[in-house]
Amino acid sequence: MPKTISIIIPTLNEAEVLEETLRRARALPEVSEIIVVDGGSTDQTRDIADRLGCRVLVSAPGRGGQMRLGAAQATGDVILLLHADTWLPPNAGRTALDSLHDDRVAGGGYWKTFRNPSPLLLGSRFKCALRLYLGRRILGDQGMFIRREVLEAVDGVPDMELMEEFELCRRLRRVGRLVLADATVSTSARRFAKRGVLRTYLLMWRVTWRYRFGASPRELRKLYERG
Repeated sequence: MPKTISIIIPTLNEAEVLEETLRRARALPEVSEIIVVDGGSTDQTRDIADRLGCRVLVSAPGRGGQMRLGAAQATGDVILLLHADTWLPPNAGRTALDSLHDDRVAGGGYWKTFRNPSPLLLGSRFKCALRLYLGRRILGDQGMFIRREVLEAVDGVPDMELMEEFELCRRLRRVGRLVLADATVSTSARRFAKRGVLRTYLLMWRVTWRYRFGASPRELRKLYERG
């Protein structure tokens, strides 16, 4: 049975939010290491990670590639892919390991809420359930945990500029089920605040459908940045 967790965090100029994320992650007794993979930050991101005892790697920017590099060097029984602005609760480690006691489970994620959400962002827990049971996928900002040997068997984290979690879920579904652990993470609503809630949801919908119809990750990245 899995006992230890390696957390992989991709970063690019995340100094504003990273320290609290790391403090919460380090408080979990099941976590054996935290690997921060930086994509070329020009702020204090790497200094913060180093000061808080993380292993710091540097790579070209691109969330999928950064997580792929970190996961390939991890030593824990379980790989937990975590965004720099997603905060883990105290029971996150235990509930992830409990979820993986069933050998039929390939991986999973957590329920999610937004910090300081607008009314249009309420109901995120319901959306997590809908996304898993109808779409059979988990978003990256929910946190994703996978047995290390399973991740290796599906060729690791996809090296994609965008939508890497969609592709990873698709690969994982070939070898087992995806589940939601009995814990809730909280994540930042900053991308919605930047663009507006409705505009952001519309952009995410457009990117998702372009992905489903075969657009390349590079095209999707340009669409997302342009939106």
